Amino acid sequence: MWQEQVAVQAPYDFSRVLERLARDPLSNINLNKQEIIVPLYVHEIPVAVSVQSIGTKEKPRFLVTAKHEDLKVEILERISHLFQWKTPLAAIHNHFLNTELREIFIEHEGTPLILDFDLYFCLMKCLIHQQLNMKFAYRLTERFVKTFGKEIDGVWFYPRPEDIAALSYEDLRPLQFSGRKAEYIIDTSRLIAEGKLNLEKLKEASDEEVMKALLPVRGIGPWTVQNFLLFGLGRPNLFPKADIGIQNAIKQLLHLEQKPSYEQMEELSRNWGPYLSYASLYLWRSIE
Repeated sequence: MWQEQVAVQAPYDFSRVLERLARDPLSNINLNKQEIIVPLYVHEIPVAVSVQSIGTKEKPRFLVTAKHEDLKVEILERISHLFQWKTPLAAIHNHFLNTELREIFIEHEGTPLILDFDLYFCLMKCLIHQQLNMKFAYRLTERFVKTFGKEIDGVWFYPRPEDIAALSYEDLRPLQFSGRKAEYIIDTSRLIAEGKLNLEKLKEASDEEVMKALLPVRGIGPWTVQNFLLFGLGRPNLFPKADIGIQNAIKQLLHLEQKPSYEQMEELSRNWGPYLSYASLYLWRSIE
């Protein structure tokens, strides 16, 4: 077992991170200790990584603990990326102080964009969550992972593409998956397991190239790709205008009588780039 302390640029509010992640029943979080156990696959080796805050929003510091000393450098790099420790939140915060989003950025100061812990499972989660309310989407995802994944050191590890590729569509029906959603999940997993869809290569692709790679896959539409870009790849300038939550947040923020049109959202968002992803995140936070 090894430990490493990591200092991060302020502001960085880890308590808000854990509050949001705690909504997911798969998360292993201790709010009193300000700690989360992260399930990582490193070279397909499952590693449970403890990330604990030992600082404050104004002086953020973290203690990272894990097994596998030989994988330490890669684990630290992955954790830093997933928790966006190298992203200068102060500059992003200041950018929004002269926009319509000023008040929610002040209220949620130091809230980073946290990425899903596994790229494959980010895509699976996007497929599972399509057209479902959040509560049922989390429940369905939990059933999926606890049926086909595995628990190691107290945290649930997501199933791998080859595990899901080997299933039949009927294997998902007892979990309350629709027939079509079962097809999307298993067929996409088969493409990945067979090497026809390489998610790792998409890390280096442009947003447009990711769209071109994913949109032809049956069951994947623009909403799914945008969420994958945002929470899988951590792209900083995405604004999913079709998202109901963002529409409701803007309606509430600007005291509109009805949801904003795409044209209104496009006009508003012109002043929010190049950090549209943070505008999206903070709008979601404002109505949670």
